[in-house]
Amino acid sequence: MRLSEFARRCGGKFVGDDDEIEGFATDSREVKPGFLFIAIKGERVDGHDYVRLALENGAVGCLVERRIGLTEIRVDSIEDALARFGRSVRDEFSGPVVGITGSNGKTTTKEFCAAALSPLGPVLKNVGNKNTQYTSPLLWEGLKPETASVVVEMGMRGFGQIAHLVEIARPTIAVVTVIGTAHIEKVGSREGILRAKSEIFAGLPEGGVGVVWREDDFYAELVEKCLARCVSFGASPEADVRVLGYRSDDWGRCTIRLGYAGAEAEVELPTFGRHQAMNAACAVLVAVEAGVNFGDAVAALAGADLPGMRLEIVRREGVTVLVDTYNASPDSTVAALEALAQGPALGRRIAILGEMKELGDFTERGHRLVGAALARANVDLAMLTGGPTRFIYDEARAAGMKEEQLVNLDELDLGAVRSFLDRSIDGDTVLIKGSRALGLESVLEGWRA
Repeated sequence: MRLSEFARRCGGKFVGDDDEIEGFATDSREVKPGFLFIAIKGERVDGHDYVRLALENGAVGCLVERRIGLTEIRVDSIEDALARFGRSVRDEFSGPVVGITGSNGKTTTKEFCAAALSPLGPVLKNVGNKNTQYTSPLLWEGLKPETASVVVEMGMRGFGQIAHLVEIARPTIAVVTVIGTAHIEKVGSREGILRAKSEIFAGLPEGGVGVVWREDDFYAELVEKCLARCVSFGASPEADVRVLGYRSDDWGRCTIRLGYAGAEAEVELPTFGRHQAMNAACAVLVAVEAGVNFGDAVAALAGADLPGMRLEIVRREGVTVLVDTYNASPDSTVAALEALAQGPALGRRIAILGEMKELGDFTERGHRLVGAALARANVDLAMLTGGPTRFIYDEARAAGMKEEQLVNLDELDLGAVRSFLDRSIDGDTVLIKGSRALGLESVLEGWRA
């Protein structure tokens, strides 16, 4: 798409030399030759201050809210302009559009959905986790005549955000993976998360369908809020697509068996953890609703392109490290600990857990839930780092873990974490889990390389 065409679609005023757009960036440091730089004004940084740097880095133009005097597309509101752009392209597509939200598992489920839908033909999906009001609309720039289906991940940082994304993508299939606790600080409670996530059902058309987890604590409320037909995935007999079996084959691989309408199928996934079986079941249900044969959808899961830093496997000198540091909530941390407990460890099972952020009033409760899960996981040794992790420590001790099994740091100390990691030996398996802002994965830089 050329700059002039993008300007027309977003309702902006284009000034400068026309050129082809090769990609988009909201950070001047991520600009590559041919990119359009989107000058977002945030709470602390104003992208307009970096327009010249972006152009020096190869940008062909910039999307701005005030006159810069360079090659630019000028609009009153970048957020509104991007929404208008996304809607203009969405209007030209008549195939299935899958919208995905949920407290956990959105990006992995998106990738499983893209794989399961692939028998229909080429799938357009968000790149990485670009699921905000600024990045999600841009996925539509990649729509091609041969595109058979579209999968849109939708992030939630407060009320109204998913509703905004729904107005752009207008999904025909709307997925809520789980009502958990991630970003609970923004909406106050799990009931608030239910309300915010349920916004995804609002735009379903006649003949649309909602997809939810059968065992969700809020299953009944989700079904009630979904005015369209609602189907479910899960382990219970009432689920439309059921997880019938799970086997951990190795760190990074597992085999699952799924059932649908009396048929059964088995597939090896390029990941592990029982929670991943649920993500896969969700994707198969989505694909079936979009017209894919059940067996074909299950088989296609083997080719899923799963994201990094989510139980990513790193092996050094006989030590297996499970890196799960993209983000952390009580739900995802408990799932990671369960995966650590289920896998084929030859030696000790060790956990390095950082604090979980954005929990607000749920901070103590959330960390105590993780402490109980830590004790259940039969972990041999654990390091906890960050103020609220004292609640993990207290709960784990109350549940029977010994004092010598636990190291608790009041503040994040990456040097101490690295020293703790150095205590691992051949055969050990180490889980590293914490909120993205902590940067815990950095302790692996150069470690036993």
